[in-house]
Amino acid sequence: PRHKKKRNRSLTRRYGDSRDYLHNIISFNDSFIKMKNITKAILAVSEKVTAIEKSMSVGTGNSSYKAVSDSLVRNTLRPEMIKQGLVILPINVDAKTRVDRWEEVDSYSKETPKAMKSKQSIFTETITKYLLVHQESGESIELSGYGHGVDSQDKGAGKATTYALKNTLLDLFLITKGEDFDTDATHSSDMATPKVAKKQAGYVEELEF
Repeated sequence: PRHKKKRNRSLTRRYGDSRDYLHNIISFNDSFIKMKNITKAILAVSEKVTAIEKSMSVGTGNSSYKAVSDSLVRNTLRPEMIKQGLVILPINVDAKTRVDRWEEVDSYSKETPKAMKSKQSIFTETITKYLLVHQESGESIELSGYGHGVDSQDKGAGKATTYALKNTLLDLFLITKGEDFDTDATHSSDMATPKVAKKQAGYVEELEF
């Protein structure tokens, strides 16, 4: 019947030819079966390392907080990854940098009035791609991680890439990090909107790619 042909053409446009559809399913299943060694290795590491406590203090005073250090993550996971034959390789880094410059009063100045000094803050964010390889089978999975870092000189890029790798590994093996890592006890809608301070004279914002 004519209406049945129209329906078949509609399904073909939406899902493609049935032979192509079956081919895609078979290809996916074949790919999944071929990944059984690396997924087994990932599960083995996840079973062995379930949690890493926040042992590093960041900042001082009321603004300080606990975090999971990069060295602790690496030292905890390295022996288990070696045991399972897993290697992770960085294959691409997409980085963006923002430089903020301004002037402020030099509190150490002995002049009257006190002299001004130049300051800068360099914010770097990266999206890094990694290749996780299973040494024995040659199977591999491409991973992606996000990181950011702030520094007054040239350490922002290192902080960003370190952050990206640390969180990629923690997420890959579903490792818990003590208390909730990215949540607050207070809902954002219950917090007062902070007042925006006026930018100081000489403030400059630059974008570098």
